[in-house]
Amino acid sequence: MARIKSGDKEGLKDIYTAYLSYIYTIVYGIVNSKENAEDITSEFFIKLWEIADQYKPQSNGHKAYLATVARNMALDFLRKNKREVLTEELPEEEDVTSQVEEEVISDVGLQEALNSLKEAERVVVSMKILSDMTFQEIADALNTPLGTVTWRYKNALMKLRRYGYE
Repeated sequence: MARIKSGDKEGLKDIYTAYLSYIYTIVYGIVNSKENAEDITSEFFIKLWEIADQYKPQSNGHKAYLATVARNMALDFLRKNKREVLTEELPEEEDVTSQVEEEVISDVGLQEALNSLKEAERVVVSMKILSDMTFQEIADALNTPLGTVTWRYKNALMKLRRYGYE
């Protein structure tokens, strides 16, 4: 972050390489759309370059800062686009095999299960499972008490289990 702050583009490249999938996972967990998550993730790195001078080192490190910026960008996107966005399109081929049909049905089932979660629960599950963050890292990134984060995670898992997901 210090390198980016000083105008070093290689520093941005290093952050991009190290955190691209991490940022994408956070954003996707919030917007639930591959295309929008890709766009927001791309915009994230442009914004990071633009706001680098605002960064102040934190006790919990730059990872929490990056997660907070990504989360805020995704939430801003949702606020600006208050419409439901399809997360995946069905294959356009006419001769869809039964295997592909099963995968689509499975994806729809998972999407339905994820949609049953409150936004805050979905974010915590994404950060915990997809980003492999600790509860403390999630709490720091979301600026939320640790107990609230674990409670949301527990509630989300109970809801997902009702849909048959472990």
